[in-house]
Amino acid sequence: MLHTKIIDSKKEKILISNAEKFIKDSKFGASIYFLGTVRNINDNKTVTGITYDTHDEMVIKSFEEIYYEADQKLDIKDKAVFIEHAKGHLNLGEVSIIIAVACKHRDQAYLLSRFIIEEIKKRSPIWKKENYENEESEWLKGNPIMGKQV
Repeated sequence: MLHTKIIDSKKEKILISNAEKFIKDSKFGASIYFLGTVRNINDNKTVTGITYDTHDEMVIKSFEEIYYEADQKLDIKDKAVFIEHAKGHLNLGEVSIIIAVACKHRDQAYLLSRFIIEEIKKRSPIWKKENYENEESEWLKGNPIMGKQV
């Protein structure tokens, strides 16, 4: 069971309640919610906000690939996963990503949640520009998208 979406920050916000509704099921004994939020300091610079840009279709495709890859690598077949990522400008403290997972057991939920966020950071075409207190901004270096290793 999978839900993925890019949230346009001008139109809506990422809501934990939506994730909770999606993953709630009595067959699952463990639920984990990961929230990425905009913090105020990075590399000793005072951050006032972040602007995210995404290649929406490719991001959704990468989320789906990560979900199905978890079947192969982690062998967690029975799961619910909710992933939303913001696009546009976010202020300090606002949620940029939510990953909610539900599995039968807590060890599966922890493993799956960590796997998903690490793979998103490595593979998904999401770019962020930090905005600083002196009204300057800077696009941050990301991780190069790696091809599958043989």
